[in-house]
Amino acid sequence: MAEKSTKPYLIRAIHEWCSESGLTPYISVKVGVDTRVPPEHVKNGEIVLNVGYDATHRLTIGNELIQFAARFNGVSRECSIPVAAVTGIFAKENGQGLFFPHEAAPETAGTPAPESTPPASPTNGGKPKLQVIK
Repeated sequence: MAEKSTKPYLIRAIHEWCSESGLTPYISVKVGVDTRVPPEHVKNGEIVLNVGYDATHRLTIGNELIQFAARFNGVSRECSIPVAAVTGIFAKENGQGLFFPHEAAPETAGTPAPESTPPASPTNGGKPKLQVIK
């Protein structure tokens, strides 16, 4: 039996922590062929999404997919994100959360993944800074 990934469990845990703390959970996603998000909001192959209960409808964080409906410029859109495409989940207000190493997409699992470098450490006294890109 294949070993289960801890990633979906960690995503659910940080999402719950954000929600219970009154913080806004955001996910960063590396967009691939299996990712269903509004393409007009994708920048450089990535998208950052608010996955708070106030911003989503029918949110499901499963072991393989994150699915929900959300409004983009006033229009409801269905989103489907493979858990493997999630590169991080964090609180908008303070930047605390988890970031994950790059995973090979299931269709390219036989090819080696490029080496990933850890994110640069913050130089402003240890407090992380995130910028919302619109």
